[in-house]
Amino acid sequence: SEAEIPLTSGIKLQTLNYIVSVGLSGRKMSVIVDTGSDLTWVQCQPCRVCYTQQDPMFNPSLSPSYRSVSCNSSTCQSLLIETGNPGICSGIAPQMCNYVVSYGDGSYTRGELGLETLNLGTVSVSNFIFGCGRNNKGLFGGASGLMGLGRSSLSLVSQTSAMFGGVFSYCLPSAEAATAGSLIFGGDSSVYRNSTPISYTDIIPNPQLPTFYFLNLTGVSIGAVALESPSFGKVGILMDSGTVITRLPPSIYRALKGEFLKQFSGFPSAPGFSILDTCFNLSSYQEVDIPDIKMHFSGNAELLVDVTGVFYFAKSDASQVCLAVASLTYEEDIGIIGNYQQ
Repeated sequence: SEAEIPLTSGIKLQTLNYIVSVGLSGRKMSVIVDTGSDLTWVQCQPCRVCYTQQDPMFNPSLSPSYRSVSCNSSTCQSLLIETGNPGICSGIAPQMCNYVVSYGDGSYTRGELGLETLNLGTVSVSNFIFGCGRNNKGLFGGASGLMGLGRSSLSLVSQTSAMFGGVFSYCLPSAEAATAGSLIFGGDSSVYRNSTPISYTDIIPNPQLPTFYFLNLTGVSIGAVALESPSFGKVGILMDSGTVITRLPPSIYRALKGEFLKQFSGFPSAPGFSILDTCFNLSSYQEVDIPDIKMHFSGNAELLVDVTGVFYFAKSDASQVCLAVASLTYEEDIGIIGNYQQ
């Protein structure tokens, strides 16, 4: 079977991540689409520490189909493998399975695991395991929570593999677009709305981080110039819809920045913005020619980063426009292709 859900920019919810609407026993939840984590969770009432979300908060006590996951269940015991933190048993009877998930940017969610009917478009998934978040903090904007699309057994992809075969695809609209993209579960490529042919590249295993999607980045070119770096083809790079800005190993970033400044020269510089260090003041220009960036992967697959993914407008008057790629601190840190470049 197939399920297709509209996927939209999270700008209206004060996040640069992307959002889909799902139902929990028929109640609408707007969740961030994250291929870089596994547990799907929403904020739950009553809540100890919650951020402000746009949709009404989920209240499990009002749902006849909600059940909590018990402490001695195999699901609770598998939490250590799935989230890096063991399921903690609360002292209250009946003993519920508590979870903690921390993200790379310092955000976190804590709560207990529950079972509920999940609605994906017109498809219902019964006994879906998710996190009922009672203590949530971080960069989630006004979303209700997060959809985990990683590779562990707790992720939405794994939990629905009997229905959808463990296959999903997504198409991100540009952040400003009024039109929606799509998140599709199932392998029927006839429903894809791609405007260019699909190319394929292998997902490479990373035994230390088995739940992530790693690709083999074999090269990067700017305009017609291929960059030189000893790191190409050596390191897996993480494809992550839940990270905004792409982060490259320092050796690749230095080569990219140097070549970009050669091809995009003569423009006044501007101060750096957050993690972005290559910025320009373009406020006095009507239009400029911006070189395209291409990322190359094994199997001759290419990802073309067009204008919308090359520059981040830190100021809307174009007085601070930055190359939307950042450097990792250390060469052995994990490179990430963020959604801004996807």
